[in-house]
Amino acid sequence: MKRNLIFALISAAAIFIALPVQAQTKPKKNGATFTGTVLDATGRPVKGASVMCQTSSGLKPRAVHTDSKGRFFITGLKRENYDLRAYANGSYSDWDKNIPMGSTQTKEVTLQLLNGDTALSGAMPVKKKQ
Repeated sequence: MKRNLIFALISAAAIFIALPVQAQTKPKKNGATFTGTVLDATGRPVKGASVMCQTSSGLKPRAVHTDSKGRFFITGLKRENYDLRAYANGSYSDWDKNIPMGSTQTKEVTLQLLNGDTALSGAMPVKKKQ
């Protein structure tokens, strides 16, 4: 339980301090771009979900929020491998890891939020007291 709490706090802090925090409605013309949708566990789009993007080495975290249709754009990315994850209402998606991006490439990504303990699948398993 303590590890899950620490992981959730670190993830939340990274989302709040990452750049920028507004939904982008139009992709920039330079650099690579992720476009995508965040879905809830039942497959419906999630308005206002946070999407975190960072290089696979853990550098340069950025976050955006989804629009009213659950869509997001992360633009101006450099040629690099990236990890993406979504968060909303206490649920997380799995990390979509090591996505290679070319310097002007655009990739479509769908991130689905999970319910229950599986929503923190990136965290260490917690041993239950006996």
